[in-house]
Amino acid sequence: MTNDAFDDSAQLRLEIAAAAARLVAQDGADYGSAKRKAARQVLGDAPNLPNVLPDNDMIEEQVRQYNALFLADSQPARLFQLRTIALQVMEALQQFHPLLSGPVLNGTAGPHDEIYLQLFAESAKEIHIFLLNKNVVLDMSESPHFKGARYDAVETASFLWKNEGVHAAMYELDDMRGALKAKADGKVLRTDIAGLRSLLAASLADGVPAAD
Repeated sequence: MTNDAFDDSAQLRLEIAAAAARLVAQDGADYGSAKRKAARQVLGDAPNLPNVLPDNDMIEEQVRQYNALFLADSQPARLFQLRTIALQVMEALQQFHPLLSGPVLNGTAGPHDEIYLQLFAESAKEIHIFLLNKNVVLDMSESPHFKGARYDAVETASFLWKNEGVHAAMYELDDMRGALKAKADGKVLRTDIAGLRSLLAASLADGVPAAD
């Protein structure tokens, strides 16, 4: 009976992850809201069951599978386009040690995704002034600190670059320590300019076309 319950939970978790992935790929939903909506779709009015909500890694894998099945003719070019623009932005902001994160880094970015950067400076004001002096129109907000809930949220500047949305979270220089360290499972959470150039070169070597 325990095994049956375990199997049922695993199946529900997979169904929720697949439903969440569709919301991410089709509508551009963030993982948190997609997970909650998918859980309601799959579970209906059933009470919340323990251990059935998928983690973000499981949803990410389902997004990869969705892209491979339904967007194979367009997603690689879209990803290449976003990575190319991300490199341009990072080079323009090179003095702030930019790091790329999110779906443009992990390779799942699709038609609704935008570029997520992390910048580092003595003060967020330095970055703010730099962008304003470049006549970049900014929309300011806050983002959770990548080191977790124990740390204060950070200022985030959102703007358009080549008609693509860019969200630049602004950190202190000390936050750079360990920022490029991979997770225990080897997954890379952020990369610098050199790492992004390597990803683009690998795509070109594989024959992935650039989007117009």
